[in-house]
Amino acid sequence: MIKMAIYLAGFFLVYWLFLNRDTLYSRNRVYILFSLIASLILPLITVQTVRPLNMPVFGRVLSEIFVSDTDIDNSSSITAVSGFSIYKLVFIVYIAGVLFFGLKLIFDIAELIFIIGRNKTGRNRIIMFHGLNTSGFSVFGHIFVNDRLTQEETKEIIKHEQNHLSHNHSFDIILIELLRVFQWFNPVIHLFSRSLRAVHEFQADEECISRGISVNNYQKLLMNQVFKSRIFTISNSFSNPSLIKKRMIMMTKKRSGTLANIKLLMVLPVIAAVMVFISSCSQSNKPADAGVEIAPPPPPPPPPPTGDISSDPPFVEVDELPVFKGGEAGLMKYIADNTVYPENAKTKGIQGKVIVRFAVETDGSVDKISILKGVDPELDSEAIRVVQTLPAFEKPGIKDGKAVPVWFAIPINYALK
Repeated sequence: MIKMAIYLAGFFLVYWLFLNRDTLYSRNRVYILFSLIASLILPLITVQTVRPLNMPVFGRVLSEIFVSDTDIDNSSSITAVSGFSIYKLVFIVYIAGVLFFGLKLIFDIAELIFIIGRNKTGRNRIIMFHGLNTSGFSVFGHIFVNDRLTQEETKEIIKHEQNHLSHNHSFDIILIELLRVFQWFNPVIHLFSRSLRAVHEFQADEECISRGISVNNYQKLLMNQVFKSRIFTISNSFSNPSLIKKRMIMMTKKRSGTLANIKLLMVLPVIAAVMVFISSCSQSNKPADAGVEIAPPPPPPPPPPTGDISSDPPFVEVDELPVFKGGEAGLMKYIADNTVYPENAKTKGIQGKVIVRFAVETDGSVDKISILKGVDPELDSEAIRVVQTLPAFEKPGIKDGKAVPVWFAIPINYALK
């Protein structure tokens, strides 16, 4: 969703700077729909690049383990850390927003269906309604017209709304409203929604005028329908006051030439820039599933000799991760239960986060132990000692159906009370 929001922002920037003022309404509509669909697809595309040689390889990074200077069970710290975090809070707020906007959309659609069922007569697609403070709109293949309008106003509004139906504008609105449910936090989706509705109105206005309706008479009709009122959020409102002024300006504006379509090429560098930006983010020192910040590692102390079991370099990504007895929770519990805060470090008040890395070999044994981020020789040595005592994993990592060595990294946070 965050990547989609970034793409939407890039696409809207191009639209606002280069396309917004053109009178090529069909092109603008296609561009907006392309932007919405492309923003859904592009985040799923991964561009493989060569990893820089100086980039540390972390592999599977486990949640942070806290070791205190007291005699309490360190495993309780794991539950406290993993039980709640800022990421979970953000997730709860996001889901609450999705539910709110989703239910609102369902309510609006249900209300429209209710009006259709209550007022429709036979196969007539023109539905006269009363009790709503709006002149007219079209959705779901039906045209809704307020029964308090004059016969002439009703006739012109029906012509206008028939243009919406002929272009299937209501499908565009349903699409963007569905996306807005999941992108409710993104102001750009609301700007796109407003722009798409404006393009729909410009397109319908242009066709009405091209069929012989006087511009002056049409503008008078618009002015007669201007008032502040509640309108359906998923409908094409004929009398949206915020659009009236711009619609009247666009009616008399000089038509844009076909060369204006060249502006569409501006979207290519935007796509490339966003893709590079997102790719750069994925190469940062903060693994997506770790929730811990890993600083550039200092020169690690030489690890105790362990003897390489496999000459193959360990993998960072595999099809199946190695399995420890009791799973990942069991692995973290073992390290938390068996890590001792060095007494000398307690006396000196030394604390900090040590990140130890190791490889799980093809036979399940632990090897290639080293320190990615050190704090103090005693704390570093204790982290290495605990990892050295790990029992063999029950299952090795699997890549392309073959057992392979896999990198693991564990942050151990020594904290004094």
